[in-house]
Amino acid sequence: HGRRKIEYELPELKEILAETLGVIVYQEQVMQIANRLAGYSLGEADLLRRAMGKKKAEEMAQQRERFVQGATHRGFPTRKIEKIFDLMAQFAGYGFNKSHSAAYALLAYHTAYLKTHFPVEFMAALLTSVTGNTDDVVKYINECREMGIAVEPPDINVSDANFTPHGAAIRFGLAAVKNVGHNAIDSIVAGRKKLGPYKTIFQFCENVDLRLLNKRVLESLIKSGAMDSLGRRAQLMAIIDKAMERAQKVQRDAESGQHGLFGVFQQEDEHSHNDKLPNIPDWDEHMRLASEKEILGFFITGHPLEKYKEKLEDFRALTTAEIAGLKNSTGKDEVYAGGVICNLRILKSKKGDFYAQGTFEDMEGSVEMLVFPEAFRRLQDKVKLEVPVLVRGGVRIEEGSNPKLTISEITPIEEAQPKLPRSIRVRIPVETTTDTTIDALHTLFTDRKGQAKVLFDVERQGDFMVVMEAEGYNVQPDRNFIARVEELCGRGAVRIID
Repeated sequence: HGRRKIEYELPELKEILAETLGVIVYQEQVMQIANRLAGYSLGEADLLRRAMGKKKAEEMAQQRERFVQGATHRGFPTRKIEKIFDLMAQFAGYGFNKSHSAAYALLAYHTAYLKTHFPVEFMAALLTSVTGNTDDVVKYINECREMGIAVEPPDINVSDANFTPHGAAIRFGLAAVKNVGHNAIDSIVAGRKKLGPYKTIFQFCENVDLRLLNKRVLESLIKSGAMDSLGRRAQLMAIIDKAMERAQKVQRDAESGQHGLFGVFQQEDEHSHNDKLPNIPDWDEHMRLASEKEILGFFITGHPLEKYKEKLEDFRALTTAEIAGLKNSTGKDEVYAGGVICNLRILKSKKGDFYAQGTFEDMEGSVEMLVFPEAFRRLQDKVKLEVPVLVRGGVRIEEGSNPKLTISEITPIEEAQPKLPRSIRVRIPVETTTDTTIDALHTLFTDRKGQAKVLFDVERQGDFMVVMEAEGYNVQPDRNFIARVEELCGRGAVRIID
C-alpha cells in the first residue's frame, strides 16, 4: 500500500504479479509464470499446478528440473529461477484459483456480516450445522457465552427440532437430544400447536404418538431437562410407566370409539385425581449433570467444575483450550488441569501391560488423555472416578496430531490442596509507587503471614532494577493475595517461584 517498494525477482513477473503486490496468490499466476519463464504450454502448466497441489516429492523433483532447464535455456539466471520455483511451491500450500478465491472472499464477507448484525440467528444456524459433533457444539456454546448469548436448555414446550433464536437467546434443539428422532419431534410439536403448552406428563403422553415416542425417548427428554416445566426430574422418572400405560389406554379407547360423552367426563374426573406427582427428593447436582452429559454429550444447566473455578486458579491449572493451543512441549514439562474423565478405554500394550486412553473435558472443551502403564498401575481406581478431578502430567505434541495430556497423578478436586510456593517476586515500579502504596503493601503482608519469602524487584522503566529480599515478610500468596498486590502494583506484578 505504498509503504514498502514492491520488488520482483525478474522484470517479467511484474505484469503477472502486479495486481497482488508482487505476491503469488492465485493458481493462474503459477501457470502464467511457468509459461512466460520456462516455456510451458498451458496444458503443461496445469500439470505443474496439480503436482504442486499434491506435493508428491517425485513429481515435484521432475517439475523442478523441467522448470529450471526451460527457464535457463531462455537465458534466465539459474539461482533466481530456482528461488522462483521454491516460491511457487510454497504458494501451493494456500493458493486457489481466482474464481474459487473470489467465491470464498464473498462467503467470508457474508458470514462476517451475518455474525456482526444477526449474532443470535447466525450462532443458532451454526450450532444446528454441527449437531452431532459434541466438541464443536461445546466450542460454539462457549463462544455464545463469550458473546453474551445465552443457550437455553431443550424444552418440549418451546424447542423446535433445530437450535432456534428466542429473543436475545438461543433455544436448544430437540434433534440434538440423544434417542429423539425427527418423527417423535414432529409429534411433540404437532401436539403443542393443537393444545398449547403441555401442563403435565400425563397430558403430554396422551397427546403424542406413542408409536413414535417410546419409554426410551421419554427418559431421554427427562434426563436432558426438556420436561422440567412439567415437574422435577426424579418425579417424572418415577411416574413414566404409569403415565405411558394410562396414555396407551386413552389412545386405544379413542381409536376404537369406546367412550361416549359420559365416559369422557368420568375419565377427566379420574385423571384429575391421578395427575399428582410423587413427593420424592429431586436428583442431586451430580446426578442431574451426569444425566445431561449422557443424553446431550455435555452439561447444559451447569458444570461440575463451576464451583471449583477459584481452586483451579490457585493451582494455576491449564484449561483444555490452553493445552490444545500449545505448539511445543517435550512431554516432560509438568502441568495441572481440572476436569472430568470421559470415554475411558483400558487397553493392553504389546508387552502385556495395561494402560488407559480417554477424553479429558472441562468447561472449554476436551483433549485426548493417556495414562501409561507405570502410572496406570497406581491410578487404575482413580482413573475411573466419575467426579471432577485435578490431574498432573505432561503434554505430548506429535507432528500431525493434536496435543495429548499424559497423566501421572489424579486427585478429586474436592480433596486437592494447592501447594503454596516457597517464594514470590513483586515488581515495584519507582515511577508510580507512592507512600500510600508502600503502606498498603506493608498492611497486606502483615495480615497475610505465611511461609513464602518475598523478593522486591525495584525498577525504573528502561533504567535499572534492584532485587531486594523483604526481610521479616513471609506471606501466604493465594489467589486473593495476588489479586490485591496487582491492584496496588499493576497487572503481572507478582511472579511465583516454586
